[in-house]
Amino acid sequence: MSDHASPLAEGPRVAIRRITLADGPEFTARARESQELHRPWLFPPRTDDTYREYVRPLGEDPARAGFLVCDRDSGGIGGFININNIVRGAFRSGALGYGAFAHAAGRGLMSEGLGLVLRHAFGELGLHRLEANIQPGNAPSIALVRRAGFRLEGFSPDFLFIDGAWRDHERWAITAEMA
Repeated sequence: MSDHASPLAEGPRVAIRRITLADGPEFTARARESQELHRPWLFPPRTDDTYREYVRPLGEDPARAGFLVCDRDSGGIGGFININNIVRGAFRSGALGYGAFAHAAGRGLMSEGLGLVLRHAFGELGLHRLEANIQPGNAPSIALVRRAGFRLEGFSPDFLFIDGAWRDHERWAITAEMA
């Protein structure tokens, strides 16, 4: 693993760890390399300034947690998974945001990483439910959550403002009992 942060959990090929400011150079380089893969679904930070704005709340706000999916041997970043809008109390829920980088896409690394994040979220973080809102045409993202055991719960028209327009999303969710 990289010397940026210790792994929170490890699988056969990947480990997850908290995202840090020190990850900026590698993260932004991977985001720039992956622009074609991410468009029109996702716009991760590609500059030092936008990365700092992106990562700072992930470490400071208790309603957010940011994880990197890293190659277990080299520590190289393959993708990221964030839990946003964490609500405690009776709800114990959060909303997932994630993306693979082009060099790691299609290799099953995000599936393994998502499984590790789910175990961490339902274990150490004490959450009961996670939701992923996905644009209907984003087949790779839908396939990822299906493989992880998420169920389709509904459709939200004009849900998020992405790339200059309000985009429809499917609501996928998983509970601790399903994982």
